[in-house]
Amino acid sequence: MSNLAIHWNPSPILIDFGAIAIRYYSLMFVFAFLVGIYIEKKVYKKDGVSEDLVDSLFVYVALAVLLGARLGEVFFYSWDYYKDHLMEILLPIQFKPFKIIGFSGLASHGAALGVIISVYLFKRYKLREKSYLWILDRVVLAVPIGGAFVRFGNLMNSEIVGKYTNSDAGFIFQRLNETEPRYPTQIFEAVGYILVFLVLWFIYWKTDKKQKEGYLFGVFMMLLWTVRFIVEFWKEPQDGENLNAMLDKGQILSIPFILIGAFFVIRHQFKKV
Repeated sequence: MSNLAIHWNPSPILIDFGAIAIRYYSLMFVFAFLVGIYIEKKVYKKDGVSEDLVDSLFVYVALAVLLGARLGEVFFYSWDYYKDHLMEILLPIQFKPFKIIGFSGLASHGAALGVIISVYLFKRYKLREKSYLWILDRVVLAVPIGGAFVRFGNLMNSEIVGKYTNSDAGFIFQRLNETEPRYPTQIFEAVGYILVFLVLWFIYWKTDKKQKEGYLFGVFMMLLWTVRFIVEFWKEPQDGENLNAMLDKGQILSIPFILIGAFFVIRHQFKKV
């Protein structure tokens, strides 16, 4: 095998206490939320809104992300399993055999819906003086960086892998007992999300587009889900997906989000000045 191939075989566990283990994937979620809080506090300070509200926003969004991502995984991808293991949907436990497994099955489309709902609740109970779209515009500034951290967690887990490269270059996921290189789609997607963050950050700090409510949210939806849509062409289809289908489930679920984003971006073009 060529030296271009990277033999990837890290342990997904940082510290193992036996029945309970600290995984890199979980740690990436912690980093995602901490960086998100830092970003949101800078933004709220810039806009003259109390930074203390970000702590409440974090609680709403964190719970919504975890719950939405879990339910998205259950209903979008793994219902055939969970329909017979209902207790495992919201409990980080596998009953047969008994084992604490955490919430490794999470879907980003479900997380996105969770965030949208949580922002509505946050506006209703905590920040009534600002519009729903104003809050969404600020929340999405932090989301791409969080998504990048999660994809690096997927890489440490050797999951959501790419298709075989049919060349000497790529990642050989040895934990999967493989000998041929695959595309490191986790890295592709993480880099794409970082680029989305940079675009949003530039628009917020260097232009007046943030005054157009819904514009940042629209750009976020268009760019982030376009990244997801494109990277899916190099991803191995999820279990149960049709290998011969033109588009996989992740791409099909991304299309409505892209269209919603396009609506919010172009709607200002039709408003009267």
